[in-house]
Amino acid sequence: MEIIAWIILGAFAGWIASIIMNTNAEQGALGNIVIGILGALLGGFVMSVLTGNNTATGFNFATLLTAIVGAVILIGIMKAVRRPAHRV
Repeated sequence: MEIIAWIILGAFAGWIASIIMNTNAEQGALGNIVIGILGALLGGFVMSVLTGNNTATGFNFATLLTAIVGAVILIGIMKAVRRPAHRV
């Protein structure tokens, strides 16, 4: 049952992050889920480094917010990597 909660949280966090980063049209539901779950892991790591606390402690608002922040960071990294090189 816990894996279903992670998928739902990941989908929701990935969807919100894709709206924030204006990439919603580029990725589908599966992309949102993957970005959201990986973003939750990244966001949990970043928040634990910055605050020293574990903010991802279940299915609550703090975990959702952490996952959204991580997904936004992940989408930003992906956009920077995918950006074509400017030729002179």
